[in-house]
Amino acid sequence: MDAQLIAFTGVAAGMVALPGADFTVVVRNALASRGAGVASALGVAGGLLVHTALAVAGLAAVLVAVPALLRTVQLLGGAYVLYLGISALRATRRGIPDGEGSEDRHTDRGRVRALRQGFLTNALNPKAPVLFLSLLPQFVPDGEPPLPRTLLLAAIVVALALVWFPAVALLVDRLGRWLRRPRTARAVEGGSGVALTALGLVLVTGPLPH
Repeated sequence: MDAQLIAFTGVAAGMVALPGADFTVVVRNALASRGAGVASALGVAGGLLVHTALAVAGLAAVLVAVPALLRTVQLLGGAYVLYLGISALRATRRGIPDGEGSEDRHTDRGRVRALRQGFLTNALNPKAPVLFLSLLPQFVPDGEPPLPRTLLLAAIVVALALVWFPAVALLVDRLGRWLRRPRTARAVEGGSGVALTALGLVLVTGPLPH
């Protein structure tokens, strides 16, 4: 039994399940429809795949080593999360479940939009490359070729995301009858808007992750 692999799986599971912008976006889309929720969940997993692939290829090290480049990613990510938060707050004021095309959320176009939201929210997170660069090497045993092991660790992270975020979307959909009541839906949408707006402001105005 590989104790390091078990330990990494536990750490990665906690990292993936930690509530943040990804979680908020999945919940918000799942409230609109099951398909949109699952699509945004898959988008988040796709963003994690990008980060883990960059870490495996060593490109994340370049990103972290060039402050201007990392800052650009941070500003783009913050601006996008801030945009989602403001959209949610505006939707709450109007009493609409979803401020970005709620009528489309049961269509293919709506699911593509939700997929894009999940992907961009995760892929533009500037903390991810720093996290993976600092985390993955700690679980590569001495004397073992780093590439196969790093690929395995990256696959575990993506697999956990593919389990966790769709499960969150399906749970929200299962509770949808209660969560979609007008008063409850507005409260959840408003809470999502506040959380996303705060996260976006932190990214836009905060220092570089390190």
